[in-house]
Amino acid sequence: MKPNPMIAPSRRAARLLLPLTLLAVASPAPALDITLPPETATYQASTLPGYQLAQAHCMVCHSAQYVQTQPPAMPASFWEATVKKMKATYGAQFPDADIPALTDYLSKTYGAQTTAAR
Repeated sequence: MKPNPMIAPSRRAARLLLPLTLLAVASPAPALDITLPPETATYQASTLPGYQLAQAHCMVCHSAQYVQTQPPAMPASFWEATVKKMKATYGAQFPDADIPALTDYLSKTYGAQTTAAR
């Protein structure tokens, strides 16, 4: 079949590319199977209720090592603002009722109150 000289070259190219594009979209690539190594970092153990909450809620999104990258000896207000930011800004899925316990644990373990009982 001879190309029709009355059809613009770009339209001819589009006619050829459309079936190829549809074929590429219709056949998705197979999913990759990735196995990550087990997490080895943990939050500093404590008898404070916030410790178990941090293990359960915070490590869903980031490593326990993340807390160690925060400025040292920050007051409880810093940790409270950080916990609230994780929930409000980043969508962390934990109840508001857990905020005081998480703040208490983080402040006493990693913040200005590190001399408090763990």
